Amino acid sequence: MNLGLDNKTALVSASSGGIGLEIALALAKENATVIINGRTEKSVADAIANIKQQFPGAKLKSLVADIGTKEGCEKTISEIPEVDILVNNLGIYEAVGFFEETDESWFRIFEVNIMSGVRLSRHYAKKMIEKGTGRVIFISSESAINPAPEMAHYSATKTMQLAISRSLAELTKGTKVTVNAILPGSTKTEGVAKFIQDIFPELPSPEAERAFVSENRPTSLIQRLINPSEIADFVAFVASEKASAINGAALRVDGGIVRSAF
Repeated sequence: MNLGLDNKTALVSASSGGIGLEIALALAKENATVIINGRTEKSVADAIANIKQQFPGAKLKSLVADIGTKEGCEKTISEIPEVDILVNNLGIYEAVGFFEETDESWFRIFEVNIMSGVRLSRHYAKKMIEKGTGRVIFISSESAINPAPEMAHYSATKTMQLAISRSLAELTKGTKVTVNAILPGSTKTEGVAKFIQDIFPELPSPEAERAFVSENRPTSLIQRLINPSEIADFVAFVASEKASAINGAALRVDGGIVRSAF
């Protein structure tokens, strides 16, 4: 399917690995110019080489900036004044008991998961609304509506992203700008694989994944981890003109983990 992204420029925060890298690849395959972001020159260069190896015709630009900080967002905006598609993908998580979560942990995860998207959207979404067209996509999580007890602070930030996304979408009324949130379920990234192995250190990787889904995500209907490409392909669709009637939505790609018809 041709999604019509040939002349679009997309910024995907934290796109040097994980779901962000897959999103960047999916957009590049649709001929969008994709800005690859990471905190180091090496991580960005490695990501660009990875995408080029899979898709030699990819149109890619480098952005070395820690978007989880105010300074990193300012650097981003200075180097890249305008984009057609903004994917707020940056996010961190950790498994820690609620009573062990410190003030510092709460503030740090808020700064990265919330303020990165707020700072970038405050700039780029305003430009899009003035122009009358554009896409803003927040990568939230099924934890936004199905909070994880071992990640209360992470879940709280993901719920907040839904409110921010919807609030921003309200400002797009009458334009061709859309703002949506994507809610992935447990996805097979390197970080998640390590997280699962830490929970089940005695089991080999495939068995640990099955045990995690069975014990920690028992409501999953697909009974497996989601492939990052499955999330990325959906993001590329939502970023396209073919998704022009989808606005202000929280869109689940969770494998059926959330027990809700709505």
